[in-house]
Parts: sequence; structure tokens; C-alpha cells
Amino acid sequence: MTFFTKDEQLAQLGNQILEATWAAFPTLARNQIALTWIVYDPPVLVNTGGALTSDAFWNHSVRGFTYRGMEKIYPASVVKLFYLVAVHEWLDKGMVNNSLELQRAMKDAIVDSSNDATSLIVDVLTGTTSGAELPAGPFETWQYQRQIINRYYQSLKWSELETINVCQKTWGDGPYGRERAFYGEMLENRNMLTTNAIARLLHSIIGGVAVSSERSQTMMALLQRSVNPDKLPQDVEEDQVTGFLGGGLPQTAKLWSKAGWTSQVRHDAAYIEIPDQRPYLLVVFTEGKENAGNKKILPFISQQFVEVVNSLE
Repeated sequence: MTFFTKDEQLAQLGNQILEATWAAFPTLARNQIALTWIVYDPPVLVNTGGALTSDAFWNHSVRGFTYRGMEKIYPASVVKLFYLVAVHEWLDKGMVNNSLELQRAMKDAIVDSSNDATSLIVDVLTGTTSGAELPAGPFETWQYQRQIINRYYQSLKWSELETINVCQKTWGDGPYGRERAFYGEMLENRNMLTTNAIARLLHSIIGGVAVSSERSQTMMALLQRSVNPDKLPQDVEEDQVTGFLGGGLPQTAKLWSKAGWTSQVRHDAAYIEIPDQRPYLLVVFTEGKENAGNKKILPFISQQFVEVVNSLE
């Protein structure tokens, strides 16, 4: 049972976009893409500054479309959305102390997608640190502590989160020492997410009900991005707009997003507002080395959704 109602009109449009994408990019196999699309029909109950209670928000039905939306896929840096919400939950409950350094880490992890900043956040959330391999007993305790983030998300009882794994740091060169041991010999314990799970978490943030209204708005501020090429950071390899969903939007659009990429995947999760159109949420995952390096696929998909949203009834 998903948090959105599957809609025949959206399914027809979504499948048309998928067929157009496969036609335009033959290297993208049908099992190398997953997406979830949520449309916010009037009256729009998201991005309201937290005007709704949690019960009122979740009782309001939204319609959507998904393709392979429950398929577990390595999320790369999109997982940082889950760590951002968890940090705010910990802070809200007094489980950790706020500090300028933690605030700096949250900003850098989301705005710049810093892996080093994310490492600190995971340490703060779990009370663990990276380092040399540990003896069996201490390592067992360490692993239990690292799973606290998973236990939190399981406690929400959202069906979309039942199969996810969000207990690993994000890396440049990869894990070493106890971190590598924690991944498992065949990397079976690496982070895994679905586009439906990400869509529900992002839906809760833009709905103002992730942790609290005030904290949701704080998270939204970190996720907001400019689609103006002149305002994008020039000193980074990936700016989270160019080559992602933001790259297919008109200059009039407002964008809140978190992208993720490696040599094997290129993903994005976005909430989009365009004047005189219905706002919508779009999560797209693509896999495969030949697709991860292609900066045209996600903007193409995004542009297709812009066009069909304008035709919605």
C-alpha cells in the first residue's frame, strides 16, 4: 500500500515518457531506470509553511505513478536526505546536542553533497566512528549502534521503508577498516533505497510534517536550488542541477532537490513548482556505467514531465 493513489491518466503519461526515453537513449535498459511521480492537485497542501497537522496532511490523498518504484537500488548521495531528517529528529528529541559544526556539516552534506560532512553526521547519529577493524565483541556493539538509523525509520511503520537500508557512510574512494567489514564480504549491507521510499520522505518534508513544521522548513531551505546557470557553483564537478532533473526545467521553475551519482548510477529526487502548473514531486534513478556518465538523460526526462504536467486535468 503506497502513500499515493495510482492514477490512470498519470500512468499513461508516465509510460509515454518512459518509451520516449528508451527511444532517445538506447543504452538505458528497461531494468536500469526507476521513478516515482507525485502530482499535487488543487488545493495544494505542500510547501505551505507547515500549515497542516500531521494527521490532516497524511489523510489528504495525492495521485501518482511509479515504475519499478519498490526496486531496491544503491542510492548514492540521495541517502543524505534520510540522514538530514534523522539529525533533525535527534535534535528535536534532545538525543544529540546542536553545534555550529553539526550545522555546517548538514549544510555541506545537502548543498554541496560532501561525503566528509556526511561522515560526521553519521558519527553524531550513531555514536560510532570509522577506524581500524575491531575485535568481534566491540564490533558487534558498533554494528548495533550503526543500525540505529534503520531502527528509527522502521519505527515510522511506513510500508515504503520496509526494505530499505540506510546505515552506511558515503565515500569517495570507498570504505576501509571496520567500515569495509560492515559492508559485508559481497557488499550485501550497502545502502539500498527505492524511489517510492524517497518520494514519501521528500513528500513529508515539503508537507511540513517531517519531525516538525519548523524543522521541515529548515530542511527545505537547504534543498532549494537555483536553475539559473549563472547562479550555479562553478568550482564543483557536479552542481546537482546540470545533468540532473533541474537541467530540464524552465528558468521560471522553483526547485528543491537532492542528487546522487557515482560511476555506476545517476539519481535525483526533486520537488518542482512552475508558475500556472500543478506542483509535482519526481524521483528518478538510473543505473549502468554508460548511463551514469550521460548528463542528458535526466534533463530529457525532466523536460518531458514539464510538458505533460501542463496538460493535466
